[in-house]
Amino acid sequence: MKINISAVHFKADKKLEGFIQEKVEKLASMYDKVLGSEVILKIDAKEAIDNKIAEIRLIIKGNDLFAKKQCKSFEEATDIAVDALKKQLTKYKEK
Repeated sequence: MKINISAVHFKADKKLEGFIQEKVEKLASMYDKVLGSEVILKIDAKEAIDNKIAEIRLIIKGNDLFAKKQCKSFEEATDIAVDALKKQLTKYKEK
């Protein structure tokens, strides 16, 4: 599965990219019809504490699943977004 990671107005380090890659790959192992994923990382209002945003789009044949979470760190936002996508994927598979 191809995972495209984009960081808006900053450069994500290899450690963060590896963390995201590992988490999103677990989603692909849950369902064999996952074609790919797009992850967008953004920093909202620099003064705010919870200013890290992770948007994850899971590309599935016929339908895409999406989660967007905002937290103190990109790792935390990614974790919560992946958990939300796990729930969405479980519901999608039941259809």
